[in-house]
Amino acid sequence: MRISYEPMELRASHSLDIAHEGFSGNVFHNVLVRIEYEGIIGLGEAAPFFIYGENQRTSMAAMESLAPVVRQAEDPWGAESLMQEIDSALAGNQSVKAAIDMALYDLQGQLCGKPLHSLLGLRAEDTPQSTFTLYLDSPETLREKVRRVADWPLLKVKLGGQYDLEAIELVRKEAPDAVIRVDANAAWEPHQALDMIKELVRYQVEFVEQPLPAADPEGMRWLHSRSPLPLVADESCLRLEDLPGLRGLFDGINIKLTKCGGIRHALKMISCARALGLKIMLGCMVESSISLTAAGQISPLVDYADLDGNTLLEHDPFIGMQFDKCRLVLPAGPGLGVKSAE
Repeated sequence: MRISYEPMELRASHSLDIAHEGFSGNVFHNVLVRIEYEGIIGLGEAAPFFIYGENQRTSMAAMESLAPVVRQAEDPWGAESLMQEIDSALAGNQSVKAAIDMALYDLQGQLCGKPLHSLLGLRAEDTPQSTFTLYLDSPETLREKVRRVADWPLLKVKLGGQYDLEAIELVRKEAPDAVIRVDANAAWEPHQALDMIKELVRYQVEFVEQPLPAADPEGMRWLHSRSPLPLVADESCLRLEDLPGLRGLFDGINIKLTKCGGIRHALKMISCARALGLKIMLGCMVESSISLTAAGQISPLVDYADLDGNTLLEHDPFIGMQFDKCRLVLPAGPGLGVKSAE
């Protein structure tokens, strides 16, 4: 097989601010991956993020190290053993591994002439609805953004800033019928989180994502035993090995292909989470339609979706999964079904 890779810059339509380490920005430096076999090209995308110890530079270096491992593989049908070899060859760099994994699945689907969800025994009509994410902002700017998406039935509100209660009150007022989910991005401490969550009950918030830092499991245990709302792990749940330690701390997990190492690993996490009685959400970073569609292909297996990363872009260089009143609509083409927008 042949493999190539190149930097890919994505620009959001506005600055996306979160509480985690004060991140703010509108330019995201991803990596585009192509794997070719018998004239067919599979696409993958790495979305490195500093929270997980990656950036575009380290991802390009990781691709240089892993490319020879891919090239020595005869075909994409030994993908399970190939991905195990890749995992052993280089620690970390999960976004790069996710990109290779996506491209291999894309190849397999195209060679069979079937969409990936069909190969996995899933039905396109069983996809969930996705939230639309509202990032940290001033009340005035947030009000304008909410009004533009007030008819979107599911909203995810980033908190952990200086206007938390004002922000959630504003969103509820402007979108009275929306289901609201909250993501604190690990910004609170236990007692503050409990006070905030009790306030969020008043605004009919469905659940709260990552209220405390991942480094505070005992604080999470204390909070979970007292929280009136379900709690979902994000930064506390990166890969399969993290799941057993989440019992008694969280009610659900947020799986992201780019942080767990790809579709193959996500499927294993889904099975494990079901066995542990945890709810499952599929999330994303700021990514093109390659990554978002790859996640969408396995979305019939989960309870919640937060797969709006490409809707935040000024220009998506690819066309794939679409939205119908926030329900995920998978492309009918084989593999991932993603095409260039050019």
